[in-house]
This record gives sequence, C-alpha cells and structure tokens, in this order.
Amino acid sequence: METLYIEAASIECSEERREISGKIVPMGTGEIGNTNLGGVVFEAGSIEIDDPSKIKLLSQHDMKKPVGRMVTATVRPDGIYATFKLSRSTGGNDALVMASEGLVSGLSIGAEIIKSAPSREGHTVVTAAKLKEVSLVTEPAFKSAQVLEIAAEEVIPAEETKPTESEPVVEDTTQVEAPAVEAAAEEAARPTVAASHYTKERTAPISSAQYLEANIKAALGDDEARRVVRAADDSSSTNTGLTLPQHLNTFITDTFTGRPAFNAATRGALVDSGLSFTVPRMYTNASTSPNTAPTVADTDEGAAPSETGMTSAYDTVTINKFSGLQRISFELIDRSSPAFMELVMAELRKAYEKATDTALIAALTANGKQDDGRALSASALQSFISVNAAKIYGNTGGDYASALVASPSQWGQIMSYADTTGRALYNAASPMNTSGSARPTSVVGDVLGTNLIVDHNITTGTGDNSMFLVAPSSVYTWESPTTQLRVNVLTSGEVEINLYGYLAIYVAKDGGGVYRYNFQA
Repeated sequence: METLYIEAASIECSEERREISGKIVPMGTGEIGNTNLGGVVFEAGSIEIDDPSKIKLLSQHDMKKPVGRMVTATVRPDGIYATFKLSRSTGGNDALVMASEGLVSGLSIGAEIIKSAPSREGHTVVTAAKLKEVSLVTEPAFKSAQVLEIAAEEVIPAEETKPTESEPVVEDTTQVEAPAVEAAAEEAARPTVAASHYTKERTAPISSAQYLEANIKAALGDDEARRVVRAADDSSSTNTGLTLPQHLNTFITDTFTGRPAFNAATRGALVDSGLSFTVPRMYTNASTSPNTAPTVADTDEGAAPSETGMTSAYDTVTINKFSGLQRISFELIDRSSPAFMELVMAELRKAYEKATDTALIAALTANGKQDDGRALSASALQSFISVNAAKIYGNTGGDYASALVASPSQWGQIMSYADTTGRALYNAASPMNTSGSARPTSVVGDVLGTNLIVDHNITTGTGDNSMFLVAPSSVYTWESPTTQLRVNVLTSGEVEINLYGYLAIYVAKDGGGVYRYNFQA
C-alpha cells in the first residue's frame, strides 16, 4: 500500500460560517491527475471515507499545520465534494484569508492506495483507496475542481449614529461613483481576522552573504536593510530560546563484545573450590615422559595375550581471576537516567570478555606448535591447513582440526584470494569454483573444511601468530559465572562496582592439537 497525494483545484469559501467547500477529487470522469505516483485516474466509488469528522484539513500536506476539520462529504457522479470548518487559530485565519483572496485555490487529498492497476495509456487506475487527509494547496492538479465557497464569520456592521435634535441634519449630496461603493462593500465582506502579536518582523531564511550585505547597507542608513537584519537576528544562532540540544541515551563506543576464540575450545564449568586443579592425561606418543596404554595383539592358539601396564600422569591447571572496578559518585547515580548504570555494566562486561578472550589467544600462542614459514597467498593458506591438519590428526591420535581462528587482517586476505581468472575462491557464487565461504557480512565461514572464526582481539595483523589451526578437543576452558560487588564508600560519597570471574585455560602441550601461523615473505 502506498500513500498518494492528489491535488484538486476547486474550493469555495463562505464568509458567514468560517467554512471552505469544494470538490476534493474527481471520480468516474476519466480525468487524469498529476500525483507523486504519476498520472492517476479514480474510478467511481473507489475512495472510502471511514469517518468524515476525523479527516483533518492541512496546509500543504504538512501534518504539523492543521487548519481545520471535515464537516461533511458527499459523493456525486463527478467526484467527492466536502465542507471543512476552519479553526480559530492563526493558521486557520491565514488559510481563510488566502483562500478568499484566491492565493490558495486548490484542495489536495492524501489517500492510501489499496488496489490499482496500470492502464494502456500509461497512467494508474485506482479501484480502491482510503482517504487519510485533505490539504489546502497553491497549485492544483485536477483542472475540474475549483474553489466554490469560502465562509467566514459574519461581520457585524457598526451601529448607525443618529443625529441629536440639537444637531442639524445635513444631507451629503456628493456623487459617489459605483465602483467605489462596490469596493467598499467587498472590503466590508472580507473575513475579520485578528493579527497575531509578534515582538518583531519575520523574514525568510537568508544566506550568510545576504546577511552581510544587509548589515553593510543598514550601516549606511538603508531602513529596509535594517528591518532585514533585525528580523534575521532572531534565530537559533543568536537566541537559543528553547532549542537546546537533547542528550540521547544512545551510547557510541568503539568497544566490541564477544569472545570468538572461545568457539574453538571445549568449554566447561569451573570446579567449586580451590585456585588450581589437576587433569589426568595419557600421551603415548609424547617426545618426553611418554605414558603407556594397554595393548592388544594378534595371539596364537595357546599363547599368552598381549599385556602392557597402563601408566598416566597429571597436569596442573591454574585458575585465574579477571576483575574490573568502577568508582562512581552518589550524585551521578542519583541524578542520572537509569540507562547510565546499564551502560556502565555493559562496558564492564565487554572489558571482561576482551580480557578473557585475550588470555585464551595468549595460551594458544604460548602452547601451540609453530608452523613452517609461509607467505600470504591462497596456495600458502591451503598448505598451512592441509599440512598441519594432518599433523594434528596424527599428534592427537585421531582428533580433527576443525577450527581456524584468524585475525581481521587475515580474514581480509582470505576474502581477496582468487583463481587465475580473477574469480573469488572464498566468495564464489557457484559450487564449481568454491573452496569455502568467507563473507564480509559474517565473522564465521568455511575455509577448506574448517570453521573460520575471526577474532578482533588478535592484533598481530598478518604476521606471526595471526592465525591458529585448532582441534577443539585439545583446548579446554573452565569458567565460573561473573559476580558483581557494590560497596558504598561513605567517606567519599561514592559507590564502588566490581565485576569479576574465574577462568582456567588448558592447552594440551604434548598433543600438538594447535598450530600457529608463521609468516615468511
């Protein structure tokens, strides 16, 4: 459904009732009107008016300038005719005077188009619409509609003064020409409109050059220029009035939420006590301190089965606390919008997420195996994933490297890789040319079968440690819920707000489940 604005050209004013009447739109006549949607013809009975009393009369389709309200509406064979009662406001008075003087002679409708169809001649034929408003306009579109009647309040003539007996009756024998009498009668019949009280003249907006020119002329004694300067000075640049700027609750920030790297790890709940815990492990192919696992072998009839005693070890995992503090005055909390505290806590949570995500990236860097040096190219990326995915599978005894954690710069490089014909490898539109998907609208995609995770907390660009190939079963995180502490500091009149939580990170050192990118030009 679209809103259509149709301008008609016929209104009438009655000077006794403060009413304006006229045809607001032709229907069933085939007349084509010029609208915001192009040429339009209304079929007979195509416009519906739910409640005439709710239809406002506006000035120039400006919803902020109502001047009256519809009183009646009549559907005739050639269109809809309506009568409007004008308000006693300044806008209503101005509309009445301008209509009576023929300066504003058109009526224009605003209609919601419900059903329409194009004609062979190129215009639109409307078969169903709903009237929303009617406006007084300067230039009409339908030539058949004209102002018919303008009704203003009846002007009460001044009471005739009769001469007293002591005063002689003098008959005025001066001949008065007929046109003068008609002009006086016409002037007396004009609606009586009380002028608004302004402290100074108003003027249309002028440019800085025009204002400077008027200032110079005013200084030289030009009275007209003085009036222009005096009127133009009454603006928001020289008189703030009540136009002071509002303070919105929208908070513009360059801090970002989220912990992308955590999507490449196996996550769990933290133990309920202690600042460390142990994790049992068994690495039978470790280069140092190897463990042993039970064995099974092909056994001949009557022979002893394979027997190998299982041994294991334990790794100790440290629990770290991540904490942030905000100190805020009582006055700021008492006199600020409730949205202020929500913003403070949101920023604290973002800071917590950034700190914990950065800690996980540091653990991948410290404990992951370094890859062979590789350049920035599509073939080098393919080699980095294919070679190290096979290594991870062998190192972990069968775990797959399913996650590729990359910096935003590496993400940009991946999206730029193309084949010899210039077609994008990771944004291909057809499966015939796709190696995966790395879209600029998402931080998660598919690169050579791995889940691409773009982390904005990796700040190394495209250099060393700007990309990690990870088997999630080799990286673990255990985390507690975050806690808020609020303490009133009476001596300073402040409130201290503390947000903290506990996190433990474990990267299987001997398993080789993480390979970090090593740049080589």
